[in-house]
Amino acid sequence: MQIYTKRLQILIPPSLWDRLQVLARERRTSMAALVRRAVEQAYFSDQPSVSPLDAVRRLATMDLPVSDWEQMEKESVSEGCDENLR
Repeated sequence: MQIYTKRLQILIPPSLWDRLQVLARERRTSMAALVRRAVEQAYFSDQPSVSPLDAVRRLATMDLPVSDWEQMEKESVSEGCDENLR
């Protein structure tokens, strides 16, 4: 979970406030989350929101079931390929 430590205060017209409130309720999220996402999409959509290294670190902390390498390779080759590609 990301920790937010910086505050941004903006003033918006009541009509936009009302529409954001309705949207947040519909999406079961906060108005702040909607605004953060809108800022990321509007100004930083060409950049990944999570770095590849952070993604790998998150995967490494997950308790996922894995077999030994030989077994996983067998499964991926025998079950993961389309018959027409062999």
